[in-house]
Amino acid sequence: MNSEELVTVIIDALEEIKAYDIDVIDVSKITSMFGSIIIASADSTRQTKSLANNVQEKVKAAGGKVYSVEGEQTGEWLLVDLGDVIVHIMLPVAREYYNLKALWSR
Repeated sequence: MNSEELVTVIIDALEEIKAYDIDVIDVSKITSMFGSIIIASADSTRQTKSLANNVQEKVKAAGGKVYSVEGEQTGEWLLVDLGDVIVHIMLPVAREYYNLKALWSR
């Protein structure tokens, strides 16, 4: 699965569980570690965990690989490492505080 297909699968998985403010940022010119970052917001820790689980399930079903998941204990900010794409699922307070979009958008 190429990066574009992976991003499409991820976006569909996020939208299916009602994530909002979804941003896809191409970081291939900034780092060689991964090509894109996807940032999404959720209303509760339960929703962040559900979103992360749905992303993992859909990516695996499409033939992709999940390398790791971080943040499941607190649920305020979950990171799903899918190799060429990193997914950040955050509560609005954490998203505003860390402002990853501004950090990675150059």
